[in-house]
Amino acid sequence: MSLEDKFSKMFINAQPDALAVKSLVFKPKTAKSATPVPVVVVALQSTSTASALIASASGTKEPRLARDDLFASHFQCASGKDFHLGHLLNASSEFKLLVDSALTEVESSQTLQLTEDKFIVKSELFGFLEQFAPQTIDFSQEAPKKDDSKKPTGKAVATGQGKSAALEDAKLIGITVDKKMDFSGWYQQVLTKGEMLDYYDVSGCYILRPPSYAIWEVIQKWFDEKIKAIGVENAYFPMFVSARVLEKEKDHVEGFAPEVAWVTRAGSSELEEPIAIRPTSETVMYPYYAKWIQSYRDLPIKLNQWNSVVRWEFKHPQPFLRTREFLWQEGHTAHLTKEDAEEEVLQILDFYAGVYEELLAVPVIKGRKTEKEKFAGGDFTTTCEGYIPQTGRGIQGATSHHLGQNFSKMFNISVENPLGPEHPKVYAFQNSWGLSTRVIGVMVMIHSDNKGLVLPPRVAQKQCVVLPVGINAKTSDEERAAIHQKAKDIEQQLRSANVRVFGDYNDNYTPGWKFAQYELKGIPLRLEFGPKDMINEQISVVRRNDNRKYTVKLDDLTTRIPQILEEMQNDLYTRAKELFDSHRVIVDEWKDFVPALNKKNIILAPWCGVMECEEDIKDSSAKKDDGEEFEADEKAPSMGAKSLCIPFKQPELKKGQNCVRCQRKALYYTMFGRSY
Repeated sequence: MSLEDKFSKMFINAQPDALAVKSLVFKPKTAKSATPVPVVVVALQSTSTASALIASASGTKEPRLARDDLFASHFQCASGKDFHLGHLLNASSEFKLLVDSALTEVESSQTLQLTEDKFIVKSELFGFLEQFAPQTIDFSQEAPKKDDSKKPTGKAVATGQGKSAALEDAKLIGITVDKKMDFSGWYQQVLTKGEMLDYYDVSGCYILRPPSYAIWEVIQKWFDEKIKAIGVENAYFPMFVSARVLEKEKDHVEGFAPEVAWVTRAGSSELEEPIAIRPTSETVMYPYYAKWIQSYRDLPIKLNQWNSVVRWEFKHPQPFLRTREFLWQEGHTAHLTKEDAEEEVLQILDFYAGVYEELLAVPVIKGRKTEKEKFAGGDFTTTCEGYIPQTGRGIQGATSHHLGQNFSKMFNISVENPLGPEHPKVYAFQNSWGLSTRVIGVMVMIHSDNKGLVLPPRVAQKQCVVLPVGINAKTSDEERAAIHQKAKDIEQQLRSANVRVFGDYNDNYTPGWKFAQYELKGIPLRLEFGPKDMINEQISVVRRNDNRKYTVKLDDLTTRIPQILEEMQNDLYTRAKELFDSHRVIVDEWKDFVPALNKKNIILAPWCGVMECEEDIKDSSAKKDDGEEFEADEKAPSMGAKSLCIPFKQPELKKGQNCVRCQRKALYYTMFGRSY
């Protein structure tokens, strides 16, 4: 038995009133020739552990959170993610242990939650820690100030920057950071703890777990039916493309060149010609369109494929939004006339808007990309643009491109003119359009909260959970069995009404614990059934998004539950739309542009359509109101306002309206915003 296994013998069953405790390991600044002495901090989750206080109490310099290599070398633990206090028994050399004074004041009988699944009584924990000579530290005291008298004055710290993002009374099994204060940390927790995805050992690649993949399947089914109704067929092309073919179209390749991943070896042998993994499939598919299209009677050809693509260039991946491999659909069609092709572009864009608004309860704005932002090698690009209220950023939802004859001329996708051989041959007019698993990330960011996921009922893998409640030590075995059986009958009734439902009859956890679990996982409705409900032939229903409660008669179950699910779906959309509408503002003068942007708004501004002006708007808006440059923030993909789209629904331009930036004549209102 390993030493940490001996520690695990102290663990007890999960308790809903457990206090969350964090165990942090810091590596102080150490001379290269010296062995570092780690500092282990054990504190309440709600305690802000200032590094200056840690340095002062431990007599070290500049303690930083330790990396995985220190955990492996010092505590024989694979990574910081796997570390718990039992690993202290494996320490290969000296370390220092600091214990939060607030934790010492907790009742000895209080249950503490060390990790998601590890619970221990406080007295047991402190008895265990005693062997390591812990030092108590008061983190509520003011951190010692550095002597800055000899240093140049730095920039002022933003308001609220020093405030902890930790949620008070947070349980480690739930979300432990505030969505408003640490959006990135919150987003990662809500995805992993909500069991939507897990991190993979290749950076930028993620495992889609069943709850998120089920959402993708709902989207696939809905969208597949739409495109098949307009004559699109599914196919599959290889993921590999030769360098010769990929480089055939210079503009297109330059747009994707930094993102292309290349296969250069097979085993120990170098390939004669490197092979690219598709970043998109235009150059994979179009040589075969040229082969298959021999007559105008072969047009239109409309193919779609559900696949994955790889784009490798970026340094800061974000789950669902920016990943090195992602699932998507890509449609590629060829038409005899420009009119037919352009009609389809807008038709597909409407379908994409339907995915967001009808399935995911996410409002979007449809429009056209500027020349600068359009798809490389295309005539024009249309887009659905969303909005993330917490960050005030726009996000591109899906795009539908009209490629014109650019690719057909390159790949010789041509037919004899229907008017006769004396007329010049006709090059096909082409479209391409794509929607990816990014949609799931957008949905999570907009709807979810500090309790966990909030999932729109139409796409949720499970829409309802049935929970027996009110069962205690006084409940007889017969009563318990009757309640469980009736709850299972309720399950079956709902299943027959096409409600995606399941029951939880595990007696090892309290109802309160289960409530928190299913809130974390975003189950839209919680159905509570107890002894009183049995007598009154009813069930209590609680909505995940707003905790609204209903009492539903069992006779009305199969009609009322679907109604409540639809009401929740509509309410999610309405709330998100109200937020988007209230943060989409018209700005006619430049002096109002940056202040409006800094209030987390998306801006509609009159614009001249000149690319140099568009670049100037982005550069000039990457400043604060006072003209000072924003500090670079690698978590902020776009500090300046880029053009998001030229909306199809336009405010009316005033007579003589000038561009918001350069004072040329304005051509249309354009939507600008900071973006992902």
